[in-house]
Amino acid sequence: MSAERALLLRTAGLAADYLESLEERPVFPRRAVEDIAAALGGPLPDSPSDALEVVELIAREAEAGVVATAGPRYFGYVTGGALPATVGADWLTTVWDQCAGLGVLGPSASVVEEIVGDWLKDLFGLPAEASFAITTGCQMAHVTALAAARHEVLAARDWDVRERGLAGSPPITVIVGRLRHVTVDRALRLLGIGGAQLTVVGADGQGRMEPDALRETLSSVDGPTIVCAQAGEVNTGSYDPFHEIAEIVRETDAWLHVDGAFGLWVAASPERRHLVDGVAAADSWATDGHKWLNVPYDCGLVFSSNPAAHNASMTMKASYFEGQGKWVRDAVDWTPESSRRARAFTVYAALRSLGRSGLADLVDRCCDLAGRFSAAISHLPGCELLNDVVINQVLFRFEDDVLTNTVLTHVQDSGEAWMGGTMWDDRPAIRVSVSGWRTTEADIDRTVAAFESALVAV
Repeated sequence: MSAERALLLRTAGLAADYLESLEERPVFPRRAVEDIAAALGGPLPDSPSDALEVVELIAREAEAGVVATAGPRYFGYVTGGALPATVGADWLTTVWDQCAGLGVLGPSASVVEEIVGDWLKDLFGLPAEASFAITTGCQMAHVTALAAARHEVLAARDWDVRERGLAGSPPITVIVGRLRHVTVDRALRLLGIGGAQLTVVGADGQGRMEPDALRETLSSVDGPTIVCAQAGEVNTGSYDPFHEIAEIVRETDAWLHVDGAFGLWVAASPERRHLVDGVAAADSWATDGHKWLNVPYDCGLVFSSNPAAHNASMTMKASYFEGQGKWVRDAVDWTPESSRRARAFTVYAALRSLGRSGLADLVDRCCDLAGRFSAAISHLPGCELLNDVVINQVLFRFEDDVLTNTVLTHVQDSGEAWMGGTMWDDRPAIRVSVSGWRTTEADIDRTVAAFESALVAV
């Protein structure tokens, strides 16, 4: 056996050992970061080290600081665990080491990216002619979509931002909801659109944008405009009323962008796709694969119903880009990244292994489990449920702020489960996101029991 084969087989064994430990290992690591740094740090070695010894060292020392996000009781940050087929595809992606920027660098990567783009548009009910790209995450998906929006709304005012930049351009107004995700603001900032150019409209008690407020705001705006709506508020999981919003925006020449980081995936469920009715009328959409699709980090997805604006805002040419334009797909024409991992293989593996019905089942199971959790947690003494549990998000608090924070810390420290804290109506709250394919009813019940134990302890 070659040394390389022995290394890969040993790595596979270490990976399998880790996955098989997920059921009982603490969800959040207990080893101090100082200890991990001491074990792995120190001066850079002068001499080479054996590759297998390096892998063994990393597995032994770094694993003690790994958060079990792949496990069944991690409920933080809308993070799903990687499906088995996607783990295998991700390993192959690493071994093949394709740079998926140009078709000539990886023909298979280009073909598979085109396939998954078509499959996803079909699943989401988006226009078949929409353009598509894979990015590092929803943050860069926003950057991509909003770059297309910036290009188009300025072009409508006879301003070519590619040639003239932003200096002296007509000012862009961006209308956002009060409870938008922070990545939208940062995406705009990276595109040269600052906070002073944002106009915030009101949201209801569940975080949904108020259509009347949007209509009033749009009527007072004169100039290039972008509207950002939301599919899945990060705390409550609520959906903006897309039909009404789209009708209001269509009365103007504004661009409508939808942040669907995790909530867009309900389109795969016949039972719940009504939540995104009307979303197809937007101009661009952004979502994550590493959330509800359960592919490994990192994977963002972006679509635009205006391929010309999308392409114009992203494409670049060089004399040494051999074969550009001759392949099925050159991703450099659609994303901000040139040197990029061939992420389409893991997306393909997820969609192929689940199929349409399997993906619907994954979404529905997570939502049903969130409902089970909310029903049980709301019966604990002093617990107040704060949201209508429409998908996989549960938001709650206990009778006073100190108790809420103390109980959350107790559950986190127990290792039984992990979920994060947040602020809702200017008070601390606890947010549970059920997103992983491994989670079962038993895991939900075990997590509720951890809260019961925490209440007794404090």
